[in-house]
Amino acid sequence: MARTVYFDSPLGVLAIDGSERGVASVAFVERRPAGAAAPENGAPAPLLACRRQLDEYFRGVRTEFDLPLNLAGTPFQLEVWRRLRQVPFGATTTYGALAAAMHNFGAARAVGGANHRNPVSIVIPCHRVVGGGGSLVGYGGGLWRKERLLGHERSVLDQLKS
Repeated sequence: MARTVYFDSPLGVLAIDGSERGVASVAFVERRPAGAAAPENGAPAPLLACRRQLDEYFRGVRTEFDLPLNLAGTPFQLEVWRRLRQVPFGATTTYGALAAAMHNFGAARAVGGANHRNPVSIVIPCHRVVGGGGSLVGYGGGLWRKERLLGHERSVLDQLKS
């Protein structure tokens, strides 16, 4: 049975959906619904783990997510999302580079479409994909969040180096 828990991130409320099989969605929402149950009230373990790992990510103590995911998508989308998880913390890539890594050199636009449909924001780091020349383009949570997420990751890496 699918459930939802909420996490108050520094960038707004995140709704985490899924079941015991895994996290199916992490998305920014306007607000936590009135009367939303506390996450500990029988929530599936993967959702609680996701909430904890998101907290660690935003506190700068986690650079990789280790969660069971329960994704629904086409084979192409699933492959793009798998490759997105390989983009290192604090790094960026482009739609064209992802397409080339998949040996599908003309698929940059299709990669962009799959990136746009990523259901698990932050955990599958679609915010690390930029346009050609490094321009910030497209992010379902808003470009200001994309900029803040990338800045957060650069800041964490800078602290780890010092």
